Amino acid sequence: MRDIQAITVLYHGREVGILSMGNKSCCQFEYDKSWLTDGFSLSPLQLPLKAGLFTADYHPFGGNFGIFEDSLPGGYGEYLLRKVTNKMGIDYQGLTPVQRLSLIGNSGMGALCYEPETKVNRTDMQGTLDEIQQMATEVLTEKTDAHADVLYFSSGNSGGARPKCIYSDDDGHWLIKFRHIYDPQNIGQIEYDYNVAARQCGVEVPDFKLMEGKYFAVRRFDMDGEERLHVATASALLNEPISPPKMDYHSLLQLTGFLTQSPEAVEQQFRRMAFNVYARNFDDHARNFSFICRNGLWTLAPAYDLTNDQTLGEHATTVNFKGLPTDEDMITVGAGIRIPRARCLQIIEEVREGTKPLQQTLGYQKA
Repeated sequence: MRDIQAITVLYHGREVGILSMGNKSCCQFEYDKSWLTDGFSLSPLQLPLKAGLFTADYHPFGGNFGIFEDSLPGGYGEYLLRKVTNKMGIDYQGLTPVQRLSLIGNSGMGALCYEPETKVNRTDMQGTLDEIQQMATEVLTEKTDAHADVLYFSSGNSGGARPKCIYSDDDGHWLIKFRHIYDPQNIGQIEYDYNVAARQCGVEVPDFKLMEGKYFAVRRFDMDGEERLHVATASALLNEPISPPKMDYHSLLQLTGFLTQSPEAVEQQFRRMAFNVYARNFDDHARNFSFICRNGLWTLAPAYDLTNDQTLGEHATTVNFKGLPTDEDMITVGAGIRIPRARCLQIIEEVREGTKPLQQTLGYQKA
């Protein structure tokens, strides 16, 4: 692979700045002078919009900035990319963050693109959803790597543990999820039921549907029509890793208030916390909360990855620093961001009632 030491970061074809390997282990970034005049900060806490050279810490992202780490696939996507690069004779583990981003080029989620791009032999997906599921199962069980490149390009460099593919129809752009080898057979129906319950509880979720009665599909919120939007996870914005998970909902609510300057958004984030507690969505790590930036104005992205992972025993994001919190812990977090106790109790009660059908379906009861 080419020894790329610097790449240009682009937003809608416009140069944002240069990302380079400063001292061979940590990235450096500098905004373009033109971008400084009328652009916006990609990541207000880590990369404020000002002149000068920023240097990333080595931890937690191996010398990368969190906002650019967001462009790299995680979980299933990284698993596939490693297999694809291995076929090319490239040791993915030995690549610098800049070299990894050059592999992403313009194929990542969100609006950021990277040049020069290291071309990977592209094979477009052709097949039914059942065939894609079968391909993913064969790759995940290490039976064959024959379809790894096909699956990689169809995933759109998305993160998360479960297999995915991007899909477009007359109704817009979607992300379809498939079953991992350790998932129950009805995982698609479970996630569908979770999103129904979330809406019932007042949680804002993207449009969703169940395809062929078993594959959960969700509308992509990183696109508005054909326009790609700048999206940042809480992990990127707070420089928080997801392994091991360390974030607390107090920090998440503070971040929401700081970015959006909206009490309604803070309440919505509190409601999502309550939903995750009562719905036992333990996979609530820092990459499962996002924000959308339009022309410098930040809003809360819809909730996503709402489901039940039986392998997890407590919340990835703690509530009042507890993995198995009580209502009082949630109220303490709300009070810390100035949500009145009465309002906290009201939201918790609404979520409690809204999740009862889900609890009955899944056979559990939240104390």
